[in-house]
Amino acid sequence: MSLKTQAKVLRALEEQAFERVGGRDTLRVDVRVIAASNRDVVSLIAQGGFREDLFYRLNVIPIEVPPLRTRKEDVPAIVEHFIRVFCAENGKRLKAVAPPALTWFMTYDWPGNVRELRNMVERLVIMVPGDTIGAEDLPPPLRPKAEVATATAPGDGKPLKEARDSFERAYILYELRAQDWNMTRTAERLGIERSHLYRKIRAYGITPPK
Repeated sequence: MSLKTQAKVLRALEEQAFERVGGRDTLRVDVRVIAASNRDVVSLIAQGGFREDLFYRLNVIPIEVPPLRTRKEDVPAIVEHFIRVFCAENGKRLKAVAPPALTWFMTYDWPGNVRELRNMVERLVIMVPGDTIGAEDLPPPLRPKAEVATATAPGDGKPLKEARDSFERAYILYELRAQDWNMTRTAERLGIERSHLYRKIRAYGITPPK
């Protein structure tokens, strides 16, 4: 918002009153406001681009949503959700994401956050003819060209054990959700004993839904 508009919004919040564009009557309102920004508003205040008094008027209960690149363990669940949504919308059978493809989903930093991930899943659901989305189906920039992919390990610069544990946790969580948290079916899908699966769940701090 421009500084002029910010002043009008501040007045509406403070006085719970405003005038329509071109109108003369003052209208009274009783509203609750949810404000969002993808900018660092504190920095904007320092630069003179945002009113400090409006910021503190809005900043009553702040909720910070971290970028997707800092919570990649959420990626498999979000991918699964959007696959269900877009398969239903397009009248397609439910698709699955192959483990190598899921690795690339978790390696990519998603500068466009969940909106970019949503658009990517919608594209793949529509364009991939089979029931499984493989690594070969992923377009750039999600999966680099072959010569780049072979030269770059999808581990985000982590030590091998940390990268392996991160992927294993995400993959187990993905299969648990895909099997509606049925331990027997999940263990069969993973090719391990149920007791081994329970140990993995405890080790990775995975909490089943209530």
